[in-house]
Amino acid sequence: MARKLALVGIGKIARDQHVPALAGEPAFALAATASRNARLDGIEGFADLASLLDARPDIECVSLCTPPQFRYGDARRALEAGRHVMLEKPPGATLSEVDDLAGLAAARGLSLFATWHSRHAAAVAPCRHWLAKRRIERVEVIWKEDVRRWHPGQDWIWQAGGLGVFDPGINALSVLTAILPRAVHLAAADLMFPANRDTPIAADLRFSDPGGATITAAFDWRQEGPQSWDMRIVTDGGEAVLSEGGARLSVDGEERAAGPNREYPGLYARFAQLIEAGECDVDLSPMRHVADAFMLGRRVTVEPFDW
Repeated sequence: MARKLALVGIGKIARDQHVPALAGEPAFALAATASRNARLDGIEGFADLASLLDARPDIECVSLCTPPQFRYGDARRALEAGRHVMLEKPPGATLSEVDDLAGLAAARGLSLFATWHSRHAAAVAPCRHWLAKRRIERVEVIWKEDVRRWHPGQDWIWQAGGLGVFDPGINALSVLTAILPRAVHLAAADLMFPANRDTPIAADLRFSDPGGATITAAFDWRQEGPQSWDMRIVTDGGEAVLSEGGARLSVDGEERAAGPNREYPGLYARFAQLIEAGECDVDLSPMRHVADAFMLGRRVTVEPFDW
């Protein structure tokens, strides 16, 4: 029998990704929503999560799609009410917040899932398997897109805690940490802040790898025209290109893996597995790299950004 699930935060990401994914996932039934100013046709809606939890004790699971600055309170409220919780990326505004939630979930015997949707792209797992048997020499991450296209009018991303260009950049970091056979750490960063904003519009990162590989990442939200979500990986056994955000893998110019976009269906399938197994999945390695970038990064002021 499908578990009843509530979706909190009915914005662009919820409508574009979560609602369609839930429609095709037999493990869950979307039973209610909570949002200050939005509803879904045919689904019971509440103005806030507290009201929903009080009125619907039959709902077992909560999926949070609100901006990261505002997610912690609702996540803790849901766990304290005995509900399993799934977190849209990034899982919170700080590492400490998510650590607290993980401890609470473990203490209550509940499942907490900090999601990284890009890890479920079709070619990410094949790329990880291909790299496992090779010595990596160089990795170049190019993640550049147009903020006006993907976050139209969303001012929360420019406010402290909104991450700025790291909102998409953390997707790249989630893929990078999934495919590399060992952990790396950030060594240096340049962060470009618009003069009128609290978060960066671009970032250049340099990593230290105990295996000796040169690893860099360039994130930019000012890209017009074709969008770039690519990784070029040079190894002792060939050169791989992971492109389209992880959807395609080619090795020495020959396509090795590709598939349709099933990232969010993959998240909900994983959430169902975690609940059945009584487990949590809270990998904070992508978020830790972002935190390190803000700690180490050299701030560079660039021209103001306006919609």
